Amino acid sequence: MTNRLKRLDTRNMPRDQWLQIRRKTIGGSDAAGIVGLSSYATPYTVWANKTGRLPDSEDNEAMRQGRDLEEYVAKRWMEATGKTVRRCNAILYNSLYPFAHADIDRSVIGENAGLECKTTSTLNIRQFHGVDFLDKYYVQCVHYMAVTGADRWYLGVLVLGKGFYTFVLERNQDEIDALMAAERDFWEYVKNDTPPDLDGLEATGEALQVIYPASDGSSIQLFGRESMLSEYFSLRSEAQMLEERMERIVNTIKEDMQDSERGSCSGFSVLWKTQTRRQFQPKEFEKAYPEIDLRPYYKHTTSRPFKISQLPQAAV
Repeated sequence: MTNRLKRLDTRNMPRDQWLQIRRKTIGGSDAAGIVGLSSYATPYTVWANKTGRLPDSEDNEAMRQGRDLEEYVAKRWMEATGKTVRRCNAILYNSLYPFAHADIDRSVIGENAGLECKTTSTLNIRQFHGVDFLDKYYVQCVHYMAVTGADRWYLGVLVLGKGFYTFVLERNQDEIDALMAAERDFWEYVKNDTPPDLDGLEATGEALQVIYPASDGSSIQLFGRESMLSEYFSLRSEAQMLEERMERIVNTIKEDMQDSERGSCSGFSVLWKTQTRRQFQPKEFEKAYPEIDLRPYYKHTTSRPFKISQLPQAAV
């Protein structure tokens, strides 16, 4: 590891404090979201979290299993490689990148290297076949090499109940420079409290619903958004035409298959399988058992639907 590193001891640090400290700079798990390579984060969601608008994700069973099994993954990796690792117990900072930190799982003894420990579901097992390194963890490990100055980063992945996989990523300074430049540019948005350009990804939409959960009854003028809203209706018309073309293909194939469950041709397979679902019918239940009050079992939810309408005077 580089001698530029500064360590902040995390032993006995409360989780709330740990989360608050991590929010002050960019971590490895943020990096993929910043460059648009994450399934769970976007530039906007990372910005909203760093500026205090979006809370950290609530702890869930998958996250807890990942933490609890980290030690097991590290032991399996040592067994598989013959190498030895140790805990870092610190958040690491590099003076070259004051906007970044590294909260690594393990450092490798006798090497200028680190280890990232991951646990994943059996549903993801196909991702591990015939790959040199997993794309979903690539940027995170490049970020760690940038901050720590490591020559390589190892990855150990436990696929629950199915297998254990190891990978290694060698240092590439060009990739590090590119990632750090992107993170440096992104951090300007955080410092200036100005959001980055918004995208159309689901995570961004969900974040906006969390940040702005309820309307206040007011009305504003959307100055300068006329061309954007006009484009929205043009795109919606194109999308409707594309959906109709896709449905025409689906219906044609259904007619070909008739009662068959599976179909195939060169390079393609089709499944049209009968499925049965069990659904609770509350209205029928109330008719059959009117003496039972179901009101305590109804969950009240609040939503904020978004709708764009084209006014007659703006119609083309």
